[in-house]
Amino acid sequence: MKYMHEYRQADTIKQLADKIADVTSQPWTIMEVCGGQTNAIVKFGLQQFLPTHIELVHGPGCPVCVTPVDIIDKAIDIAARPNVIFCSFGDMLRVPGSAKDLQSVKAEGGDIRIVYSPMDALKLAQSHPDKEVVFLAIGFETTAPANAMAAYQARQKGIKNFSLLTSQFLVPPAIEAMCQSPQSRIQGFLAAGHVCAIMGYESYPQLAEKYGVPIVVTGFEPLDILQGILLCVQQLEQGRSEVENQYSRVVTQQGNLPAQQMITEVFECQSQSWRGIGHIQQSGLKLREAFWPFDAGHKFGLRDRVSSANKTDDTTGCISGEIMQGLKKPCDCIHFAKKCRPESPIGAPMVSSEGACAAYYRYATSSQSATFNKRVTFKNRVTFKKRVTTETSEKTAKRRDQ
Repeated sequence: MKYMHEYRQADTIKQLADKIADVTSQPWTIMEVCGGQTNAIVKFGLQQFLPTHIELVHGPGCPVCVTPVDIIDKAIDIAARPNVIFCSFGDMLRVPGSAKDLQSVKAEGGDIRIVYSPMDALKLAQSHPDKEVVFLAIGFETTAPANAMAAYQARQKGIKNFSLLTSQFLVPPAIEAMCQSPQSRIQGFLAAGHVCAIMGYESYPQLAEKYGVPIVVTGFEPLDILQGILLCVQQLEQGRSEVENQYSRVVTQQGNLPAQQMITEVFECQSQSWRGIGHIQQSGLKLREAFWPFDAGHKFGLRDRVSSANKTDDTTGCISGEIMQGLKKPCDCIHFAKKCRPESPIGAPMVSSEGACAAYYRYATSSQSATFNKRVTFKNRVTFKKRVTTETSEKTAKRRDQ
């Protein structure tokens, strides 16, 4: 296959769904770790293609969702200061802090700019030597190489008015933490393909063996996800707990070695707080001491300051932690689509397109939310085919116009 639309063909999806139904003999609960996978599952209604006794639950793989409150509070503190240009990805501006968000600081006159990479922020620092330019460096292993490169180049070029406010997360420790939880009901994992494209998957076999869970490295298109589910279910039915790579067109076992070397040179592991979940040992990255001049927390005297906000968001009524641990679904929240909406989120999962709540709000109707575990009807299959055909036609027309 060479083109995206080939991974969205309704007839192929139906055949694969039938294979999953054929091999499934008992209930299984599978977690897709990545928020991008969650978005695709809800957007294309993939849960409804599955047997009723296969349940997909949503993991903590949305970087916007897990960025802790204290990082947002530090970002707000820095962004409100004079002579600061604060740079961020756009979806971070609406994430709630203890009292407000970055969008409010921007409305109050803070110089906050949306950028597409940390290198954009580095260029701003070069062109504004009289300003302190700070980039909010969030994400998983996928964003770590670019953030590391920005700090590395700043040091190489002697750019002293540039710094990173980092909130970098590692996926394998989070998977292990969920496996260790006494509340966990997860029997298999779909691992995030883009994370493994950077880091490989050599750290996963020991997790699969230790906790007796199959882990399937999976892509993001409907066909990818259903193939990942099929591989996972086959292992569960056969009593195996191994690592398989569905996303072999992108992922290798070793991953991207130069990217890993850059991460290792600039960052070191640390224990990390995950919004809504809590503290996970050795699950984050921080700048090495050699790069402290580019650590915004160190530069602005905020390195050791911790927000008094409740990390589990209990004060707002947000159940993001339970959602991201696969214990509840967005429609289980009393505030979902009522008090909590994209234009007025009370929790981070309603902000980003990778957040489970935002995906449910955008794509799942109330009836779909209520019957999210029912197998798809013929009408649903036709709807899926129309949705894919329309979306592919629109993208084709857009490319042609360009």
